[in-house]
Amino acid sequence: MADSAAVAGMLWDRWVPGSVRRLVADVLPGGVDDARRLVVWIAGVHDIGKATPAFACQVDGLADRMRAAGLAMAYRREMGMDRRMAPHGLAGQLLLQEWLEEEQGWSGRSTGQFAVVVGGHHGAPPDDAQIYDLECHPELLRTPGPSEDLWRRVQHQLLESCADEFRVRDRLGEWARVKLPQHVQVLLSSLVIVADWIASNRDLFPYFPEAAAHTDGERVAAAWRGLDLPAPWRPEMPQASVDELFAERFELPTGAKPRPVQEAAVRIARGTAAPGLMLIEAPMGEGKTEAALAVAEVFAARSGAGGVFFALPTMATGNAMFSRVRRWLDRLPVEAGGSMGPMDRRLSVNLVHSKAALNKDFDGLMRASRQGIAAIDTEGREESPRPGAQLRSAPAELVAHAWLRGRKKAMLASFTVGTIDQLLFAGLKSRHLALRHLALAGKVVVIDEAHAYDTYMNSYLDRVLSWLGAYRVPVIVLSATLPAARRRALSEAYAGEPAGAYAALEEADGYPVVTAVAPGQPPVVEFPGGSGRASAVQVESVDDDLVVLADRLEAELTDGGCALVVRNTVSRVLGAAKALRERFGEDVVTVAHARFIDLDRAAKDADLLDRFGPSSSVRPERHIVVASQVAEQSLDVDFDLLVTDLAPIDLVLQRMGRLHRHRRESRPGPLSTPRCLVTGVEWKASPPVPVRGSEVVYGRHALLRSLAVLQPHLDGADMPVRLPEDISPLVQEAYGDTAVGPREWASAMDEARREHERKQADKERRADTFRLGPEAKTGRPLTGWVAAGAGDADDTRAGRAQVRDSQESLEVIVVQRHADGRLTTVEWIGDGRGGLPLPEDAVPSAPAAKAAAACGLRLPLQLAHPGVIGRVIAELEEFCVPAWQSKESHWLAGELILPVQRDCQTRLAGFALRYSLADGLEVLNDE
Repeated sequence: MADSAAVAGMLWDRWVPGSVRRLVADVLPGGVDDARRLVVWIAGVHDIGKATPAFACQVDGLADRMRAAGLAMAYRREMGMDRRMAPHGLAGQLLLQEWLEEEQGWSGRSTGQFAVVVGGHHGAPPDDAQIYDLECHPELLRTPGPSEDLWRRVQHQLLESCADEFRVRDRLGEWARVKLPQHVQVLLSSLVIVADWIASNRDLFPYFPEAAAHTDGERVAAAWRGLDLPAPWRPEMPQASVDELFAERFELPTGAKPRPVQEAAVRIARGTAAPGLMLIEAPMGEGKTEAALAVAEVFAARSGAGGVFFALPTMATGNAMFSRVRRWLDRLPVEAGGSMGPMDRRLSVNLVHSKAALNKDFDGLMRASRQGIAAIDTEGREESPRPGAQLRSAPAELVAHAWLRGRKKAMLASFTVGTIDQLLFAGLKSRHLALRHLALAGKVVVIDEAHAYDTYMNSYLDRVLSWLGAYRVPVIVLSATLPAARRRALSEAYAGEPAGAYAALEEADGYPVVTAVAPGQPPVVEFPGGSGRASAVQVESVDDDLVVLADRLEAELTDGGCALVVRNTVSRVLGAAKALRERFGEDVVTVAHARFIDLDRAAKDADLLDRFGPSSSVRPERHIVVASQVAEQSLDVDFDLLVTDLAPIDLVLQRMGRLHRHRRESRPGPLSTPRCLVTGVEWKASPPVPVRGSEVVYGRHALLRSLAVLQPHLDGADMPVRLPEDISPLVQEAYGDTAVGPREWASAMDEARREHERKQADKERRADTFRLGPEAKTGRPLTGWVAAGAGDADDTRAGRAQVRDSQESLEVIVVQRHADGRLTTVEWIGDGRGGLPLPEDAVPSAPAAKAAAACGLRLPLQLAHPGVIGRVIAELEEFCVPAWQSKESHWLAGELILPVQRDCQTRLAGFALRYSLADGLEVLNDE
C-alpha cells in the first residue's frame, strides 16, 4: 500500500503532464492539493480487496499465519469456483464503499464514483452483474462466524490507517459532495494502474528483509532512480514571430517564408479563447505537417500538454512521419527543471505500430537510448531489463525508454507517431482502455489525411473526439479538403454539440480554410489564401484498353518525360506493367504497390524518392511508374503526366497533386502543361461504368458522383481543373446531397445512392458493437464502462479489424527453402541480412530472426475471402516450427511463415504464387 501510494505521488509530481493534473484538480474543492492527495490515497487503498478470504487463501503458508491470528478462512480447494466471483479489485471496491458509508457517512450514491477506480485497476471496471453476484456471496469477503467481526475490523483498520497516512481524513467530508466526471474517473483509474505496475516490480521494490534497512523515502527514491522515467515535455509559449518560429523549427530553403495557411494556423492557435479542435484544409504540398507541429507547440504551451501524438493512415506514412517529427524534436527547445522536478532534458519518443521495431530510424533510437528498468505488469507479459542496464546516451536527448514499450504502454511516451488505429482504439471497449485515455489526455493529437477514413472508422473517430473534447485535448486535423458535412460532424463531436449545431460550417465557402472550434465558444473560420502555387490540369478520358494505354504513352513520351499510372487494384497494376514493359522495355517501367515484402517496399519507396522526389539528381529521361494507391500518400514525388483509374474525387485530386508538384527548369514540350488521363471506365455506357475492381474498392455511388463533377472538365482544354481553386468546390459537390450529372444518369445514380446508404447504415450498426459509449452524466460511476467489449486491443490483424471495416489480407513472413531443405532469409535483401540460416531445430540467431521478420508480406485478397481463408491458414499452420514458438524467438513466435523455393514460387490453397523484386507477389493461377 505504501509503495503504490508513494509511486503515485512520484508520478503526479514528476511524470503527469500539467493538463492532466488540472483536469483532476478542477473538480475538487481543494484544487491541486486535493488532487494529489486523492491520487496518492486511491493508489494506496487499491489492493484492499486482498484482505479477504477469497484472495488470502491462495498461499497456504501465508494463510495459515492469518488463521493463527484468528482470521478463519476455507482452503482454496474448498472455495472452488466461487472464489472467481471475488477478484480482489471488485472486492476492494465493495469494501471501500462500505467503509465510506459506515465510517465516513457518505451516501451510497457518492461512493461508487471513487471506489470504481479500485474495482477497475486490473483493466476493466466491474459491471452491475459482477457487483450483484459478489454481494450475494458475502462469505467471500469475510468468513461467517466468530471471525467475521475480526475480518471487518482488519479491513477497516487498514482503510483507517490509509486515511491518516495519506492525509485525506480531513478531506473526505468535502469529497463526499463531489461529483466526479467520468473522464476524471478514467484518469484516476489509469494512474492507479501505472502506480500498481511500478510498485509491483520486485527489482524496484524488493520483498526481502534487507529492504527494511531503508526508510520509505529512500526506498521510493531508489526505485524512481532505477525506473528513470523521463519527465513530460514542458513547452514554453514561443515568443518568436511566425517567420522566426518556422525558420528555427524547420529546414526551410534560404529566403523561404511560411505560407499563408501556416501563418494563419499559428496566429489562430495563439489567439483563440482556448485551445481546441483545429482543422487545416489546404492543397497537397502546402506544408500542413509543419503547420500542425507549430500549432502543436502553441497549443501545448497554452494547455499544459506534455507531448504530441501524430496519427497517420498507414505504417508507411507513419514511418515517414516519424523521421520528420524527430527532426522537429531535434530543433525543439526543452525547458529543464521547474515545478515538476529536477533537471531532465530528455523527451520520451515512440513509433507505435506493429512493425515499429523494424524501422531503422526508431531502431537506432532504441539502441542509442539510455534505458531504465522496465517493470513487469501484473499479467507478467512484458520482459524486463535488469536494474542498471545502460546503453549509449540518446542523441538530442530523445529517449526510446524501455519501460514505455509494449502494446499497453507505448502510447504513454511523450511523443508518439503511429497509425490511426492507435487513436481509434481509444473508442474501442477493451481492457486497460484507461491507459490509452491517459496517454491521449496529456498530449496534443494530430490526425493526418482525415479524408482517408470511411464511415466505419469515422464512427470510432467521432466517439474518440467526444472524449478528447471532454479531456480538453487540443486536436489538429489535416486534410487536402473535407466534405463540408464531415467538417461539421468532426466539430460537433469534439465540442459536444448536438448534430446541426455547427451547420454554418457547411456553408463556409473558400479554400484553403482553417477552422477552430472549442467547447462553449463560437467557431473561428478563416480563408488565408494560397501560396501562389497554382496549376491548371487538363483532364481527358481514355478507353480502358492496354493497347490504347501503351499507344497513348508512347505518343506522349516521344520527347521523354516521366509518367505516373495509378490503378485501383494490384491486379490492374501488374496487368498494365506487363503490357507497358512489352512496349517500352523492362528498364523503363517500375511497379509500386503494397504487395512487396516490407524491406523491398521500403527500398522501392526510397528509390522513387531518389528519382522523382524534390531533390532528385538522377531523374530518368523517360520512365513510367505503375502504382496502386500507395502513390496517393507518403511519397513526395513529381511526374510530368498522370494516368489514373477513376476514383472518388478527393483521391483523384490527391493523385493530381503528383503532377508538376516540384518546380523544374523544363519539361518535355508535350508535357509542359499538366494533364490527367482518366481510365478504368466503359465510357460508351450511360452513365459510364467503372471497372469492377474499382467498384469493389470504392463503391459505385462515390465513383459516379466523382465522374459527374469531373464531366464538365473532361476532354476540353477550355475548362481545366484549377489547383487549388477547384479542389474544395469539386469535393463539396461530389459529397453533397444535390443531384449531379446528366438527367439520363439519374435513375442509375439514385440506385447507387440507395445501395450506398444501406451499406453506410450497416457500417454504423456494426461499428457500434464494440464502440465505447459517450461520457455519461457527471458523478455516475464507470461501472460496466467496457462491458461486452473486445478483450485486449492491440495492433494485430484481429485488433485492427475491430476499428477498420476492410477485408484485411493475411500477413506472412517470407523465407527461402533451398534444394537441400535448408531454410534461410531470402537471399536478395541487403545489409548482410540475406541468406542467413534459419534452423528448424533451434531458435534462429537474433539477426536472422529479425531479418526474417522484416520480410513480412500481405497476401492478396483472393487468399483472404471467407471461402478460402480457412484453408490458407490451415496450410500455413502446417508449416509451424516448434523451436520458433518459444519466448526467446519473439520475432517469429506466432507468425505465419510462407517458404518459397529458390525461384521464388510456391503454391498455397490451390493458388500458384510467384514473387519478384520487380513486381512483388503475383497470383499466377488458381484451381
